[in-house]
Amino acid sequence: MTMTGVVLEMEAGALRELHWHPNAAEWQYILSGRFSVTLFGSGGRWRQETLSKGDVGYIPQGFGHSIENAGGEKARILIVFNSGHYQTINLSQWIAGNPVEVLAANFSVEPSVFKKFPRRDVFMTK
Repeated sequence: MTMTGVVLEMEAGALRELHWHPNAAEWQYILSGRFSVTLFGSGGRWRQETLSKGDVGYIPQGFGHSIENAGGEKARILIVFNSGHYQTINLSQWIAGNPVEVLAANFSVEPSVFKKFPRRDVFMTK
């Protein structure tokens, strides 16, 4: 099995936007700092955990999740995927790829709501 990994360094208060990996599960090992990890599954299931140095997190393949630096200083997290090919779909990317009328109909809101969303990939924000 081939794996892919990255060390993600995040400034205090930074948020890795909601995203999912269609081809791999994700393991997280906290190298420094404190992270709030939110996980979303089908059927309205969700969970939020705060992880600190030495803690390990797991995100099943295809589950939406976001990662936020919940501490007051720069933090680092080692992320490993059980695939040699990194794939991700970010929420901003997904929204930008759909017509606002389709989104509005499916979420029962006015199209103007989705016209305010970024039309580019955000990846991380603060």
